[in-house]
Amino acid sequence: MSVSVSAGAEVVVMGETMALFSSRSAGVLRSGAKADFSVGGAESNVAIGLARLGVPVAWIGRVGVDPFGDEIVRVLRGEGVEVLARRDGSRRTGLMVKERRTALHQRVVYYRSDSAGSALSPDDVDDRIVGGARVLHVTGITPALSESATAAVDHAIDAARAAGTTVSLDVNYRSALWSRDAATAALTRLLPSVDILFAGLEEAELLTGRASGPEQAAADLARLGPSQVVVKHGATGATAAVDGEPAVTASPPAVPVVDTVGAGDAFVAGYLAAYLAGDSVPSRLELGCATGAFACMAAGDWEGAPTRDELALLRSSEPVLR
Repeated sequence: MSVSVSAGAEVVVMGETMALFSSRSAGVLRSGAKADFSVGGAESNVAIGLARLGVPVAWIGRVGVDPFGDEIVRVLRGEGVEVLARRDGSRRTGLMVKERRTALHQRVVYYRSDSAGSALSPDDVDDRIVGGARVLHVTGITPALSESATAAVDHAIDAARAAGTTVSLDVNYRSALWSRDAATAALTRLLPSVDILFAGLEEAELLTGRASGPEQAAADLARLGPSQVVVKHGATGATAAVDGEPAVTASPPAVPVVDTVGAGDAFVAGYLAAYLAGDSVPSRLELGCATGAFACMAAGDWEGAPTRDELALLRSSEPVLR
């Protein structure tokens, strides 16, 4: 059984979205501890970020026929994301648990082995929808889940390339899912087919084999194939090398940080939204830094992602809006 709606998306994202429980207070997660329930996944975080910025977006995934799967569909649809998901009656929706071990550290545990999302396959990819979009966005998480998920990513990228759809990849390395060597081999294989690559500094080192600063990392990654490379370096901003031009760097606005989880996904949404609008590289970075910074001011994977109107709050010093 599948859940689908219209196919007019400018961006198609694909990957696993899971149920999410987050502890409310710092300390060991024990019986009686209070936790918040939500949903989360890097690709759907980007989808929600894009939808809030006014970009038509669709999510391809697979969820179980269970309450967690129901909630994922409900949340994404409620955020304006087109849901193109298979409801898998033989597998359960994956689960993610976040333990706030200290005020500064979170520990994330995944329960996604043999989950519905890990069974994503080429059959879940509609070539017409991918080919009709302007951007296909995937991450390095999905090919780490299973052989069939790897095949799904390959199929989607092939469909995008055949149709002239821009391919965007965020490395999103997860050490809990695969080794550095396995990730390097799998992702470098994809890079010649990628147009826009997002990576952190440590992820750039993973792919290039050497540690370096943002500009050098961007140049090294560009030699592996992508025409646009964006290196995210957290609180100090992001650097982009595009079409062989000199690298450009932008810094985020200073904000009070509540939770950095999801900031990178919000950045990607901002950058892609500006790219689709035809904005310059500096403007793409500026919007990405703004959306990423905004997301840091709220707890949660995607809850803090801003609308375009809300971005004006970054320039406001008035704490109460009336």
